[in-house]
Amino acid sequence: MYNNKVIICGVDTSKLPLLKEKEKEELLKKVKSGDKSARDKLINGNLRLVLSVIQRFTGRGENLDDLFQVGCIGLIKSIDNFDITQNVRFSTYAVPMIIGEIRRYLRDNNSIRVSRSIKDTAYKAMQVKERLTSKNQNEPTVQEIARELEIPVEDVVIALESIVSPISLYDPVYSDGGDTIYVLDQVGDNNDDRNWLDEIALKEAIKNLSEREKHILSLRFMQGKTQMEVSQEIGISQAQVSRLEKSALQRIRQ
Repeated sequence: MYNNKVIICGVDTSKLPLLKEKEKEELLKKVKSGDKSARDKLINGNLRLVLSVIQRFTGRGENLDDLFQVGCIGLIKSIDNFDITQNVRFSTYAVPMIIGEIRRYLRDNNSIRVSRSIKDTAYKAMQVKERLTSKNQNEPTVQEIARELEIPVEDVVIALESIVSPISLYDPVYSDGGDTIYVLDQVGDNNDDRNWLDEIALKEAIKNLSEREKHILSLRFMQGKTQMEVSQEIGISQAQVSRLEKSALQRIRQ
């Protein structure tokens, strides 16, 4: 990074094109009719999407160039497999595909040894998961995957868990501007006498929030909902959710 520019794979990301939703729809129609130039334009116009996804995997010591290239493979698969007849935005479909491709790459490069039989089961489960996600436009349950593979649910769970990359204590779990919270920051110490004081301080800070802010934080961090899901539930825009969430967290920290 230099001069406020990020260079990945020799590409100045500040100069990447950004397609409007209508342009994406038109290009996708052309791609489905076999237009290769439209496919190339759609790929280039969505590289920013790949860039935004790989930010989730920074801090693990992985080479960003490698992650970007792997993410591009996920993007290309998304373009080739996207069903234009479904009432789904392309980015909604592409992001899980890109994440899945990067996670597969990280698993394949995992230093922890996993038996071949378990790894084979995990790969089959991932293939079924990807196929069902593409078919139904939502992520299948473990039970559905097990039913497709005709194996016990427990075997699917063990296989998938065995190839999950280890979490680093320095993995970011939340970032608000320049203030990043890492896994290490959330590791507790039961022998710390300050714990009960911190808990009291936190409860007092939360009391000063508005009911809407409390509701948003509860939905986001207790129920694990996305900002988009929260905006739909309480009837405001995602931008407003983001603004209220950041404001509430800032006041709690203060």
